[in-house]
Amino acid sequence: MRGITKRFPGVIALDDVTLRVREGEIHSICGENGAGKSTLMKVLSGVYGFGTYEGDIVWQGEVARFRDIRQSEAAGIVIIHQELALIPELSIAENIFLGNEPRTPFGSIDWSAVRLRARDLLSRVGLRDDPDTQIKNIGVGKQQLVEIAKALNKNVKLLILDEPTAALNENDSQHLLGLIRDLRDKGVTSIMISHKLNEIEAISNSITIIRDGHTVESLDVKADGVDEDRIIRGMVGRTLENRFPEHDGSGIGEVFFEVRDWTVQHPLTAERLVAKHSNFTVRRGEVVGFAGLMGAGRTELAMSIFGQSYGTVLSGQVFKDGQEIKLPNVSAAIKNGLAYVSEDRKALGLNLLDDIKTSVVSAKLSKIAPGGVVDELREHSIADDYRKELRIKTPTVDEGVGKLSGGNQQKVVLAKWMFTDPDLLILDEPTRGIDVGAKTEIYGIIRKLAESGAGVILISSELPELLGVADRIYTIFEGTITSEILAKDANPETLMKSMTSDKNKKDAA
Repeated sequence: MRGITKRFPGVIALDDVTLRVREGEIHSICGENGAGKSTLMKVLSGVYGFGTYEGDIVWQGEVARFRDIRQSEAAGIVIIHQELALIPELSIAENIFLGNEPRTPFGSIDWSAVRLRARDLLSRVGLRDDPDTQIKNIGVGKQQLVEIAKALNKNVKLLILDEPTAALNENDSQHLLGLIRDLRDKGVTSIMISHKLNEIEAISNSITIIRDGHTVESLDVKADGVDEDRIIRGMVGRTLENRFPEHDGSGIGEVFFEVRDWTVQHPLTAERLVAKHSNFTVRRGEVVGFAGLMGAGRTELAMSIFGQSYGTVLSGQVFKDGQEIKLPNVSAAIKNGLAYVSEDRKALGLNLLDDIKTSVVSAKLSKIAPGGVVDELREHSIADDYRKELRIKTPTVDEGVGKLSGGNQQKVVLAKWMFTDPDLLILDEPTRGIDVGAKTEIYGIIRKLAESGAGVILISSELPELLGVADRIYTIFEGTITSEILAKDANPETLMKSMTSDKNKKDAA
């Protein structure tokens, strides 16, 4: 890609960007949120077609002018977006061949051929599920593999993966990275966008770093001795000496929030309990971490407490400042000083049709609506203050949140709940899909909230993040809280042991 420039109203997303990828390599693209990584790949894959950008795409020695995705796919370029393009109600096989179904001589879909070819493609990506299984009934890790199976069906030569492991647990991530290596060995070139620098260092042959819409540099991983610190320096223009803010626990106060004997039933399967007699506390000025594998029940526990927005609560009590409080719905939770930043910002955190200023104030309109009428000047002013404080990359708060990068959308969600002045802020995977620079900023915000006297619950799949930010950590296994440990006394091994077994809980009982 030579001299690629892409403009949107009021902003230049890409400015004279250059990218060179060798055949048969894994090439990673790094940069902060809003740097232009996804935009560049949308240009390459035809999402932004020829004529909407400046510069040239040279594909296998010839200048290519892809006007849409169909043309790029016909050339062998396939993109897998961060938000997977699968239809939940359709089967695995139907999703793989959607729009490209094999036909009988009479023109109808040849379902026998669909299932036979689907099984072959699934075996190539290491997936053993029945092709007739509905997409909604398999996990995100398997859905990623279905997307790759779709790409293989299109005779992919260049596979573009945008944050492929952002929503995956460690095992699924390693399986997917292994598959990408296998595809490389079989001649498939890959371009990968990721914020997980350890994965980039482990899997990449070369790296291109983009900052503020410009190409900063390209690195050969082996020849240039690339490590995480080297990538960070290129991404943010400086070294990050301390990724986690220092804290010694001196400002932690008394217990002000407590959950007792909390038991929650799955919303669809009555015999399944997603939280089992859970007990935990939060002190003022404290960051409490919750560690557990995907499906352990961390999110379900948090959502059920936050206005019973998940499952059916069978038993339990919630206390704040020594008094029992009732949280039958989200409005009651907000009135009692609770806030919840969802792990799924697009589905549960934002209305993507709203602008930034509307999103920021949406959780507590009463603060800016004297007499029931929104004060639009104050709304704009408050949103703009959060834009500056959280460094949300946008020229104006009148911009639609759907146009922001994932990391900047996450900052808008954080601003929305900070605006409610919470006593207890529950953060569910707050740094998922966010670059290392933005992560450091969010860690600082979390610590600042705690130092102001609020309590923070931090749910995270990244153990270094929990160890670096939290004061105290609970581990969860299959809906059961299995251990409680001070972060300064914990390490990844001790946490993982409690995250994969309820033996500690049984011994204590």
